[in-house]
Amino acid sequence: MQSILELRHLKTLHALREAGNLLRAATLLNVTQSALSHQIKQLEDHHGATLFERKSVPVRFTPAGERLLKLADAVLPQVAESERDLVRMAQGVAGQLRIAVECHTCFDWLMPAMDIFRKRWPEVELDIVSGFQADPVGLLYEHRADVAIVAEVDPDEKVDYHALFSFEIVALVAHDHPLAAKEYLVAEDFAGDTLITYPVPDDMLDVVRQVLKPAGIQTARRTTELTVAMLQLVASRRGIATLPIWAAQNYLTRDYVLAKRITAKGLTGRLYAACLPEVSQQPYLVDFVSTTRESCYVNLLSVELL
Repeated sequence: MQSILELRHLKTLHALREAGNLLRAATLLNVTQSALSHQIKQLEDHHGATLFERKSVPVRFTPAGERLLKLADAVLPQVAESERDLVRMAQGVAGQLRIAVECHTCFDWLMPAMDIFRKRWPEVELDIVSGFQADPVGLLYEHRADVAIVAEVDPDEKVDYHALFSFEIVALVAHDHPLAAKEYLVAEDFAGDTLITYPVPDDMLDVVRQVLKPAGIQTARRTTELTVAMLQLVASRRGIATLPIWAAQNYLTRDYVLAKRITAKGLTGRLYAACLPEVSQQPYLVDFVSTTRESCYVNLLSVELL
């Protein structure tokens, strides 16, 4: 029997398992959902077998689908490793990626992505620049960092920006807080209360930059370095905090505090990897961005790829 299997088919099934549904798998692979459906239909018609149950959430594979996934798990890592080896042979790739971050919650997703990357590129020295950085892009110019994780694109900076992902930021309130019954919060709801944040400038806080400042709202501030301390203050009604929903999920699961959308449409944060142009096209930098995007899209709540 002549095989019609191609790498793209295996990548499609692997993405479908990781993402959980066709739409998210298409986003992960940067193709249309109809293109993915066509690939799967082609395989099913050729082999006369259904590969997954269409109405299951999350996706549930049939024995035929599981068999092809087993093949994908064996073949795709070997192909990716071989491609990296070819790059090393051609370019003698070795280097370092020193990563500077401007957000305290970045470590929640950055460390797992670094673990994956480190296995793929063992010859690349990977490290995090110590401590929170108020100006991570400045460290690029000083050659004290190779990658800066930032929340905004500044067209005046002479760096390249690689889009990572967007995410929802929610307000966290105590169960007995006067705002606990509201469906969502608006700028005026923060007035007269204390905003509990990490110790960062106002212009680095999305809730201030996107919501409070445009509305002319100023609030009292209380800061803490620790997320757990922040949530304790919220639970005891010392104020309101705002965090990415994935950073607060453990506390929400335990019903420690309540999460409220910020504005009717929700408050969206964005993250980018910035680097100098001479670093931008290094194969290991491209793979670091790709690894980070895929890892976060699959494993974090309320994340969309940019």
